[in-house]
Amino acid sequence: LSPHIQVFGHGKANGEPTWALLLTACICEIGILIASLDEVAPILSMFFLMCYMFVNLACAVQTLLRTPNWRPRFRYYHWTLSFLGMSLCLALMFICSWYYALVAMLIAGLIYKYIEYRGAEKEWGDGIRGLSLSAARYALLRLEEGPPHTKNWRPQLLVLVRGDQEQNVVHPQLLSFTSQLKAGKGLTIVASVLEGTFLDNHPQAQRAEESIRRLMEAEKVKGFCQVVISSNLRDGMSHLIQSSGLGGLQHNTVLVGWPRSWRQKEDHQTWRNFIELVRETTAGHLALLVAKNVAMFPGNQERFSEGHIDVWWIVHDGGMLMLLPFLLRQHKVWRKCKMRIFTVAQMDDNSIQMKKDLTTFLYHLRITAEVEVVEMHESDISAYTYEKTLVMEQRSQILKQMHLTKNEREREIQSITDESRGSIRRKNPANTRLRLNVPEEQAADGEEKPEEEVQLIHDKNATTFSSSSQSPGDEVEAAPEKVHLTWTKEKSVAEKNKSKSPVSPEGIKDFFNMKPEWENLNQSNVRRMHTAVKLNEVIVKKSQDAKLVLLNMPGPPRNRKGDENYMEFLEVLTEHLDRVLLVRGGGREVITIYS
Repeated sequence: LSPHIQVFGHGKANGEPTWALLLTACICEIGILIASLDEVAPILSMFFLMCYMFVNLACAVQTLLRTPNWRPRFRYYHWTLSFLGMSLCLALMFICSWYYALVAMLIAGLIYKYIEYRGAEKEWGDGIRGLSLSAARYALLRLEEGPPHTKNWRPQLLVLVRGDQEQNVVHPQLLSFTSQLKAGKGLTIVASVLEGTFLDNHPQAQRAEESIRRLMEAEKVKGFCQVVISSNLRDGMSHLIQSSGLGGLQHNTVLVGWPRSWRQKEDHQTWRNFIELVRETTAGHLALLVAKNVAMFPGNQERFSEGHIDVWWIVHDGGMLMLLPFLLRQHKVWRKCKMRIFTVAQMDDNSIQMKKDLTTFLYHLRITAEVEVVEMHESDISAYTYEKTLVMEQRSQILKQMHLTKNEREREIQSITDESRGSIRRKNPANTRLRLNVPEEQAADGEEKPEEEVQLIHDKNATTFSSSSQSPGDEVEAAPEKVHLTWTKEKSVAEKNKSKSPVSPEGIKDFFNMKPEWENLNQSNVRRMHTAVKLNEVIVKKSQDAKLVLLNMPGPPRNRKGDENYMEFLEVLTEHLDRVLLVRGGGREVITIYS
């Protein structure tokens, strides 16, 4: 236990502890040299009584914990006998000399903590650890497995990290952000997935787990570590989302990093796994936090002396967007940052009343923040929007048809962009009249909708209304459609229930033609790209210098053919911003005004 007296642990060849006996003789000689039995007797009594007291305590604890190795020979033994003996020893200690009793107990406590600190192996076990295990089991059984009460809700994080070839975490800033967010305490599980089989990759999994533990200790993340070996990353992440946690102590929020290189052809599986992760968290009613540009997030040693945390509250998702900045500002990294909340309105909305209502709501939540209502004009769909949509829709098909190198692919994409800009000068998209056939038929229940449902703006509390139906063969003008962007209940989203407008068969035939024709573009993609572009312009204008930007994350498309377009929409929505946290609520998180 102590390296300073290790020399006394050696004995003769026959096992006689000669040096230990000499040390004991020296201690006894000190007692004799005191030359006063009245002074020595209380000290001896304290140590003997304390020895008997702890023996009785150990017997009582072993009986109460029902440990398998505790098998007393006394037939009529009961734990109350040990408890009675412990109580008598403790009483006699204070009757003899209360100040000697306190000193003896203090010395015993220091010796125990020293042994615990040294981490010595004890063949007699650790009663305190057994008590902790029993208390943890009792508490887990007492926890309700249902959702917690609103007042007790806090983010219980499952952090999904990725390792490199040496099993080191690729982005340690993600754990730094986790530490900064856990001012609300709660559960934290840091998990990773290794590809392969358990028999072949078990040593690598142990190294990865040890690496994550060291990083968690360095970043002061208090939680658990879990590494899963799976045949592919997709199944491994699914297993972690489903099975992490124990009983009522389970995660309710998933934190991941944004796939940076998703546009590269050789890395296409990364963004597919990401979208499936979004779908699974939605199905499991879990909140999702996506950190974009995670390499630029601050470490725990950095300090922001000033700046803002901007919240773009476009969707009323239960108040999670309000809670996250509040938790971040409890940490010393973000403590001096001020909180700003932006909500989006149109020109015909009552912006003054909206600001007043939101300020009142924040006052009841006891959250200090600056409120600003941003008004967005009804404008024509810009040529830049058409260009972005065209490049997005044609890029995948073109690159599939041409097996090119990376440099050649970049040159081809640039040529497409140049052609698009040339066509912009020849045509004015705002004045183009598109002839569309709007069928009255509705898809049967259970069928997959032919068009991806990338809903950039969605108010869960709003009452949806259906658009007026058109008879087959009617000619309609593709004017820019009204996009509701407010956070209020009164606003609803018409995009989800609007009649689908597929292009004619002739248009489908030329859909991926190398020469862009604006009439052949999917108008739903144009509208969504228009919303993403306009929102991004407003966000960059207001929050380009913000230390962190939080905004709602739209849901993935139902039709998997639109997955790549969905990634492009998110990329456009968040471009030109340094640090972005996309937040998608799970539907169960609610921030309450009650204490």
